[in-house]
Amino acid sequence: MLDYQQQFIQYALDCGVLKFGEFQLKSGRISPYFFNTGLFNSGAQLDKLGQFYAQALIAAGVEVDVLYGPAYKGIPLVSTTAIAYSRLKGDIPFAFNRKEAKDHGEGGMLVGAPLKGKVWILDDVITAGTSVRESVDIIRAAGATVSGVVIALDRQEKGRNELSAVQEVSAQFGIPVIAIISLANIVEFIEQSDASSEKLAIIKTYRQKFGV
Repeated sequence: MLDYQQQFIQYALDCGVLKFGEFQLKSGRISPYFFNTGLFNSGAQLDKLGQFYAQALIAAGVEVDVLYGPAYKGIPLVSTTAIAYSRLKGDIPFAFNRKEAKDHGEGGMLVGAPLKGKVWILDDVITAGTSVRESVDIIRAAGATVSGVVIALDRQEKGRNELSAVQEVSAQFGIPVIAIISLANIVEFIEQSDASSEKLAIIKTYRQKFGV
């Protein structure tokens, strides 16, 4: 686990974004942890979140021409990440879509920089992969290349079959999915801080049952 990943887990705990307990997911599963990026809801928190997204991109060593954020969650994500990336490595253009096409002014479905070259999609998590699929269609229709996706957390959990939602997206579109942290990182973090914790045993049992 890299330093920024350890820092991100601690920050998510401090902000109440990462919680432990019993949480019912949309799938009906009872998860021993819950992660909600919507709780990064202040200016300072969003600024810090963008730094972690930028660090994940830089650590991966990938080439980026444009950052793309799917409406609505992706809009603040792509904005703060572009700012952080400019501070850490260099200025970078970004764009996002509208839910409904604008029929006046500049019109169209897209706001921001033109989509061209190697475009990276930013999202919070991948569950069904719907927003990624819609984003891929938009980016390819603009004549650009979808180079990959960056998310905050990879739950590394089986979806409809033996693959996780992240693996399904990666396989379907032939692109990498970079996560700031994964469930494996969370487990490692707990092992380092409190190896005898009851929640560690519960999470490991859950991962054994539903993990990939």
